Amino acid sequence: MKDIVARQTAVTVVVDRIDREPTAAELDAIEQELPVILAGVDLLDAQIITLDRVPSELDQRRIRRARRRVLAARRALANRSATGQAGGAA
Repeated sequence: MKDIVARQTAVTVVVDRIDREPTAAELDAIEQELPVILAGVDLLDAQIITLDRVPSELDQRRIRRARRRVLAARRALANRSATGQAGGAA
């Protein structure tokens, strides 16, 4: 039986320690994206509620509001990163 091995070099960086702590830059990126993540969780919650039933008017409004919050959070993140890349002065 022959072993199958990759002929190309690895694309991702091999981490020596699996239990390494996140860097300060990684934690900062997560903190900046947290409003988008939380809005996405709220949207998923609203959608999961309606999986086993026909959505009522209240369910539909809840989903629409959650979608708007996701879009607003994404827009705010994009605006923050765009002004940050342009020097930070607005």
